Amino acid sequence: MDNRIKLLVFSIVFIGFVFMLIFGLSKIKVDDFKKAAIMFVVDASASNQSNLNSQKMLIRQLCSMLDPEDHIKIIRVSQDAYIIYEGSAQSGSEIRKSLDKFTKLDPEEYGTAYGLGIKKAFNYLENLKQDGYVNGVVVIGDLENEGSTEKQINWDKLPQDVSLLKQKLGTLSMMFLYASPEKLDLVKEKLTPVLGETNLIIGNEIASNKVLRRFLNAIGR
Repeated sequence: MDNRIKLLVFSIVFIGFVFMLIFGLSKIKVDDFKKAAIMFVVDASASNQSNLNSQKMLIRQLCSMLDPEDHIKIIRVSQDAYIIYEGSAQSGSEIRKSLDKFTKLDPEEYGTAYGLGIKKAFNYLENLKQDGYVNGVVVIGDLENEGSTEKQINWDKLPQDVSLLKQKLGTLSMMFLYASPEKLDLVKEKLTPVLGETNLIIGNEIASNKVLRRFLNAIGR
């Protein structure tokens, strides 16, 4: 009789434990991971060469903090703007080689086509819209306007372009690094009303892991 009671008690306790375990697991929320599409716009012009090595290291550092499923494109900006890398954020060797080879100073070039580079970054994000990415643009360089006017940033029009893209994509974060405090202040003035403090990150040449972490938080990491 005692054995039967012990068996009954054990069975009740075991069933209760299993029920609590199942109920508890049902309450655990699985992380809603969303892969990111990050567009890098990097200045390879003469005026930015002194900081370029540090900037390339920063790009690689941020890429190493992203997920293998995240997609990036790196757009080189000088007299013109064009892609020098696209693919996984975790392809460290290819990213390093692409940056080293395609950001070298070309004495034949003059200008900083930031406007064109950002426009291309926006277009690429639009093309990736159907894949459900979280979207980000990282602009690295001094933000100086040189060369062809039509390829430069139109600061009066940029907020409108950003607002329109944000509406189309649903999510958009931007980070501007290595420009002078005066240029970064202009960025804040123009784009904070559109992106807000959380989704607009700036940092001068003393950029650190804290700035990168803010960007990762902005894209939900």
